[in-house]
Amino acid sequence: MTLQEIIIRELGVLSTIDPQEEIHRSIDFLKEYLKKHPFLKSYVLGISGGQDSSLAGRLAQIAIEEMRAETGDDAYQFIAIRLPYGIQADEDDAQRALAFIKPDVSLTVNIKEAVDGQVTALEAAGLSISDFNKGNIKARQRMITQYAVAGEHKGAVIGTDHAAENITGFFTKFGDGGADVLPLFRLNKRQGKALLAALGAEKAIYEKIPTADLEENKPGLADEVALGVTYNDIDDYLEGKTVSPQAQEIIENWWKKTAHKRHLPITVFDDFWK
Repeated sequence: MTLQEIIIRELGVLSTIDPQEEIHRSIDFLKEYLKKHPFLKSYVLGISGGQDSSLAGRLAQIAIEEMRAETGDDAYQFIAIRLPYGIQADEDDAQRALAFIKPDVSLTVNIKEAVDGQVTALEAAGLSISDFNKGNIKARQRMITQYAVAGEHKGAVIGTDHAAENITGFFTKFGDGGADVLPLFRLNKRQGKALLAALGAEKAIYEKIPTADLEENKPGLADEVALGVTYNDIDDYLEGKTVSPQAQEIIENWWKKTAHKRHLPITVFDDFWK
């Protein structure tokens, strides 16, 4: 079995999908998680305005609405949180996403003071915090905030990790990579776009250039530039298609380099040295 085949099997990516079937699959998954954990009454998700959080958010809202209708329990709610660092340049995109999602509750928590306070404390301890490292602090602060909200509302935190992100490890460990449920897992980038289109999202939501936007010295840096490979190549690879040798090498190198991000903390029982 080739590495490509191993990755596809591990991430559960299908070469072709029926968008409506996958929409219902994710919604049913989110509902079943709540049914198996009856102490939970909400889902919490940070909304950036990009494709992934827009899709996960809309799926979560539908799941919550169906839970209320099926159980008669109005305590179920979906909480969307805007988590800007200061003033976000793409705030209009975030508001467009919220209008599409139609969350039960919409909150805004500015993380700038918390992040800057952490950086100041670290620098006072004699450390020099790089722009890249600060970006990861932002991502982790956002997840801290989401779990704080979830903790006050008997909630579970939704993550937006999907196959095209997972294969490259393009997420912050214990930041946006830390969550309770991943309703987009198994989908690549183009499949996520297909689900958004089927849900009636504006093209502006799923045609927006993907960017993590964590580094201040590289504002708006596109994911594809940071990764050195296009999402089209990544999606083709995940669908079992042939990509250029260069693209394949980059994708597989990312997979190997970021393996630690896809694993829970290592114990003596893990074969991490193999």
